[in-house]
Amino acid sequence: MNHMEIVKEFIDQSIIRLDEYTKKVERCIEELNEEEIWMRPNENSNSIGNLVLHIHGNITQYIISSLDNHEDMRDRNHEFDARHGYNRSKLIQMLTSLSSNIKAIINQISIDDLLKIRSVQGFRLSGLGIIYHVVEHYSYHTGQIVFWTKLLKNRDLGFYNDLDLNQRNILN
Repeated sequence: MNHMEIVKEFIDQSIIRLDEYTKKVERCIEELNEEEIWMRPNENSNSIGNLVLHIHGNITQYIISSLDNHEDMRDRNHEFDARHGYNRSKLIQMLTSLSSNIKAIINQISIDDLLKIRSVQGFRLSGLGIIYHVVEHYSYHTGQIVFWTKLLKNRDLGFYNDLDLNQRNILN
């Protein structure tokens, strides 16, 4: 693989993962009623609604503000302080709209922008580091949302029903 193919693979895999997490979070939100979306297991934990607002705020700050050069308007405290105000449809709409926007930004990013160092949330990161952070951060909170949903609903959410995950690796 040459450098351009490696970059394309990184971008493609990042988008695949971001799509996967968005679908999982949407599925969880669809399973829950409004009360469950905003329920907190305790005062030191967040509701699924808070986690969705946090994912939206973090990705907006890292990708849209930083990589696409928009003003950083994030209100991080609001993401965790909210106790209601966003219903199921609004939360799903926020995620799907954000997903479309960030995929467009990531798909068109130049090599120079992937290597350029920026200051985001007090961290110094390259464009590659920013994308890596977003994918990892979204994964982390998706796991929390899935766990909390399964705990509330006591059922398998069927994410992999159409796949045989017992297949062994084929070595080349």
